[in-house]
Amino acid sequence: MALKRGRAEVETKAHVSKVEQHLIASSPYDAQYAPKEKMRAVIVENFPALGKAAAFRFLEWAQENPQGVCSLPTGKTPEYFIKWVQRILREWTTLAIQEEARRFGLQPTRPALEGLTFVQIDEFYPISPEQHNSFHHYVKEFYIEGFGLDPNKALLVDCSKIGLDVSRERRLGVTGEPEDHLSAECMEDVWPDGGVDLTLRVREPSTRLERLQQRVLRQVDQWCSEYEGKIRALGGIGFIMGGIGPDGHIAFNCQGCDHHSTTRLDQLNYMSQAAAAGDLGGIEAVRARKVITIGLGTITYNPECVALVCAAGEAKAKVVREAIEESPHVKYPGTALHKLPRAVFFVTEGAAKLLSERQLVALEALKEVDDTVVEHVLVDLSVRLRKRLIDLTPDDVAACPLAACAVRRAVRPLEQLAAMVRDSLVAKIEHGCQTRSDTTFLHTEPHHDDIMLGYLPAVHRNTRVPSNEHHFVCGTSGFNSVSNKHMLTMLSRVEKFLRSPTWKRLVAEGYYSSSGAGEAALDFRRRDVWKFLDGIAAADTELRDEGAARRFVYNLCDIYGEVVEADAASLLTRVRQLRTYFQGCYPGQKDVSKVQTLKGSCREFEAECVWGYIGWQLPNISHLRLGFYTADIFAPEPTHNRDVLPILELMRKVKPQVVSVALDPEASGPDTHYKVLQAVTAATERYFDEEKVKDLTIWGYRNVWCRFEPHEVSTIIPVSLQTISTLNHQFLSCFESQRDAEFPAYEIQGPFCDMSQRVQVQQYDMIETCLGYEWFHKHPSPLIRATRGLVFLREMSVEDCLKESRALRKQAENV
Repeated sequence: MALKRGRAEVETKAHVSKVEQHLIASSPYDAQYAPKEKMRAVIVENFPALGKAAAFRFLEWAQENPQGVCSLPTGKTPEYFIKWVQRILREWTTLAIQEEARRFGLQPTRPALEGLTFVQIDEFYPISPEQHNSFHHYVKEFYIEGFGLDPNKALLVDCSKIGLDVSRERRLGVTGEPEDHLSAECMEDVWPDGGVDLTLRVREPSTRLERLQQRVLRQVDQWCSEYEGKIRALGGIGFIMGGIGPDGHIAFNCQGCDHHSTTRLDQLNYMSQAAAAGDLGGIEAVRARKVITIGLGTITYNPECVALVCAAGEAKAKVVREAIEESPHVKYPGTALHKLPRAVFFVTEGAAKLLSERQLVALEALKEVDDTVVEHVLVDLSVRLRKRLIDLTPDDVAACPLAACAVRRAVRPLEQLAAMVRDSLVAKIEHGCQTRSDTTFLHTEPHHDDIMLGYLPAVHRNTRVPSNEHHFVCGTSGFNSVSNKHMLTMLSRVEKFLRSPTWKRLVAEGYYSSSGAGEAALDFRRRDVWKFLDGIAAADTELRDEGAARRFVYNLCDIYGEVVEADAASLLTRVRQLRTYFQGCYPGQKDVSKVQTLKGSCREFEAECVWGYIGWQLPNISHLRLGFYTADIFAPEPTHNRDVLPILELMRKVKPQVVSVALDPEASGPDTHYKVLQAVTAATERYFDEEKVKDLTIWGYRNVWCRFEPHEVSTIIPVSLQTISTLNHQFLSCFESQRDAEFPAYEIQGPFCDMSQRVQVQQYDMIETCLGYEWFHKHPSPLIRATRGLVFLREMSVEDCLKESRALRKQAENV
């Protein structure tokens, strides 16, 4: 049986840092459960605590190695790491930081970082270091300048220069004249469309441009070899911190990478491309580019290297388990770190949830094993063995330590426990078949497609009851998910519309003369949606495009103050200016404020079309544009006046009896989900106290980013093939900006509706395994017989929701 070792025993082990000792002493888990676990893993309470722990571990190493070599990560993962390092250094002499430093075992002298040599881990190629979304820019802002590192001791990757030196060499052709086509002044001359063809390494070039590209590629490869040599000449990397990708990648060493690999120019696999799409303005830009990355062999070259991998959220649980528990294999890049005695994972509870020995420790530590725990364990066992619950045998249970422990501690026969779990699942499905009446719903979502991807079948079913009232509200404008490519498409539609006879007729009709939220203005905006949906119904793309163009023109007038005239001169000028703007932007460039609003308004129109599909329209659709949502890499936390009050005012107006909320923990998807959750629950608490609503129910939902398990939910909603087809058609028809999947889920190559379908089908497969396929296909209800997917939903009282939210809120304490 796995038990936590005593602290004294831990401290006798060699190479264990005082920071790690402190973290282990504060944890219910030991650092490692050998032989199952092949390397150490320290579990911390939450995402901010992860950054804090990493900060103290880094500073501990820096105190011991003031002239050492370090590599630090980019992206969102190190947000709290950066904040804590800066705070510790800034407030070193304060009592609070001195006490923290003492508890974590740091030396009394302030860490000095100016003697460290910094090694950049990776970078996209080609990319200008001036771009705000380049890793070079990130490193300079947050580490070189933010930590006060010496820029003269930094090995950085400037992909605007690498390989260009060879292109500037003067070469003469067979006639004695200079080969001008083989010269280049900038990367755009070498890679005009941003795409890099690695096949030129092994084939003959067929054009003059390809000859130039091949020469540059070979020089890039030489640069990578020299970069590797510089790192090794320094003795290798002494401290490296990084995250772990959706395929398990360490740095940009993707699944299948050689564990002895060195610095190189390489190509990302799809999962890593999808994860990086948000950084580079869409997956097309990521696919075109390649990456320069240090190798797994680079990381492990120094046997004394402290390799710290940080992971937060349940979405990382699978790759964390594989990296820690699997034997070294190219399928699992993280297993290359097993050879480093000082390598360690710092993970949150969610990221550690699949570590088998720790699951057992947690189960043993419970005061009692209730029905929810039994359901969790037996459903997992049933699915893993592909056996019905009632067919599980004592031998099946005995072969699974977790199930054996749960059944033993539940003090009931296996047959009784299996029947209890089966009946629980059946009751949840039956509850999911019911609809409400005389109910006012307030459906909230962080992004404009979250309700659709989360629990649209429940919305459909309850909108068919005439006595129900539905209100849909999106917390953010969603501008970050609208590509420049889509905006150029919209501008072409608008230009065509402004030159049409319809435009002149609408101007004369006063279509754009009404503004604000008056009935006349609302009616014109509803007509935009009707026209768009008429086009979808008639399979008339011109009619559909006109509906979208009508709304886009209104948005231009509203945002830019354009004057509506029959000749559309002012608007056509604005269209040309915007086209020039979008064509001049680099992928992922941070937009100016008005363009952000314009992009967000496109998403808002799409959402109105979605709900127009099922008969709901303005003013039952609200767009809040909460202020915490920004284009910054580290977005601010929600505040009461800016983010909570707008939701509260809407609740006072709507007076809902059911409020839905995306119930995603922090670091288990876009942080927007978690922040909107906090804003909605804060508003709900205030509304509940004010109105004393006794029957207020909260629907907690999840979608493609984070999933419920059956024991966590109260309601399981059947989904038929007809409903799946409707959802897909609705998504692809209305969410035009998302149809090409420029910002896709990493688990599937396609739009998010495909991912939602996969989740629902997988959840059905899970429950069908537990109950048996005959339970569904021979059921007296046609609704259940037609089931091919399932939606999981958690219905809660306000008190339960607030308790859940407060537990999650502990993950967002400011540093």
